[in-house]
Amino acid sequence: MTSEAFRGQNQEHTRQPTRSHAMEEDIDVTSHIEGLNGLSHECKPLEELTNGHSNHKPVMNGVIIGHNVKDHTNAGAPLRSLPISALKQNGLLQTLAAGGDQPKPAEEKENAELEKARQEWDALENIQPALTEDSNPTPLIPFNEALQYFQTTDLGDLLKNIQPTIRRTGLAAITHFLFGPPRLHRELLEERDLVFAIAQCPVDNSQTVHMRVLQTIYKRLIGSRLDCPRFGAHWENIGFQGTDPATDLRGTGFLGLMHTLYLVMDPETLPLARDIYKLSQHPTQNFPFSVMSINMTRIALQVLREEALSKECNRRQQVVGVLNEFYVATYLHLYQLWKTQQKTIADSGFVLKEVELFAKKNPKQMLRRLEVFLKERRAGGVPRGTSPDSQAQQPSPSLGERGARAGAGHGSKGKEMHFTGVCDLPPDMEGEARLI
Repeated sequence: MTSEAFRGQNQEHTRQPTRSHAMEEDIDVTSHIEGLNGLSHECKPLEELTNGHSNHKPVMNGVIIGHNVKDHTNAGAPLRSLPISALKQNGLLQTLAAGGDQPKPAEEKENAELEKARQEWDALENIQPALTEDSNPTPLIPFNEALQYFQTTDLGDLLKNIQPTIRRTGLAAITHFLFGPPRLHRELLEERDLVFAIAQCPVDNSQTVHMRVLQTIYKRLIGSRLDCPRFGAHWENIGFQGTDPATDLRGTGFLGLMHTLYLVMDPETLPLARDIYKLSQHPTQNFPFSVMSINMTRIALQVLREEALSKECNRRQQVVGVLNEFYVATYLHLYQLWKTQQKTIADSGFVLKEVELFAKKNPKQMLRRLEVFLKERRAGGVPRGTSPDSQAQQPSPSLGERGARAGAGHGSKGKEMHFTGVCDLPPDMEGEARLI
């Protein structure tokens, strides 16, 4: 057939009648056109309605064409832009990849896997992040900044309810006066009362400092830079008993969090904090890290209330600093016993009772043990599995300077204890945080 005849045949085909009702809400196109390139264009009506609009749409090679689309041979208008997923669903991509042939079984399996992957990717848009404000995380708060907040806050109502010393009467009062520890210097009474007032303070969700303390503790233990939700099961990961840390602070108040903050923000004690936390995650020796920490705060408060720390406080002319270090020393003592004697959560009651008794009778020895422990680490040693942490921030110690400590390096370690006691809290400490 000559080229003139071929063109004539094409012209004859293109003159075939085409019915088109170009109404805005109804389009019915039925035509069969063979273009110059030999491709067949077949328009078929669609059955479904879309948002109340036209119920018929033309289809070209399995691809839906929108309203007002003209034939290439007539006006040369391009196809309306479609997403790749639509082309894939209509079989066009498979046809092109297979060279116009029907897809083989192996290709069908591959296409199914690609479709599944696409659906999973699209589903990611609907997943909400578990962490909040990850683009602008809350800055860590040093211990001194948190302490300054309480020093400048009116705690008058809380101060009315504190009990900074043990009330003794009769012979007990006389014995304590004659043979007991020295009384705390008058100039330190205000600082001591501040400590007990903080121990009466609950967590306040409206206070930025309170929220920063919680976030800092979580981030330093977990090693994360992102904030975590205020409530949730993630708090159990660092040893709280439920979804709200505030419910575990009975008896120690916000002081329980302040002591943990000191432990994780001081660069000298942060490695110890992470070692204790690591032991708390042990398969058999695990224990709730934060609840145990709160118990250490409870013991430290009771020792301060019984005036067993008054002599050391008078010597250093501070209360907060001594109490912080005594808290760390108590936790170190428990950690060493728990680890070396292979204790488990079933032993927690006996361990807590024995640690409390030892701490009350030997406060000076507890502090000296901590001094030796930290001195060994500063000298380059790795005492009891601890290691320096390069990410530790600048020191956030208590009110005193560590250089004022005396007797470092000369303390002797006592004998390991055997836990035979019963975990009973003093009568005035009922209702406080404890391990059950």
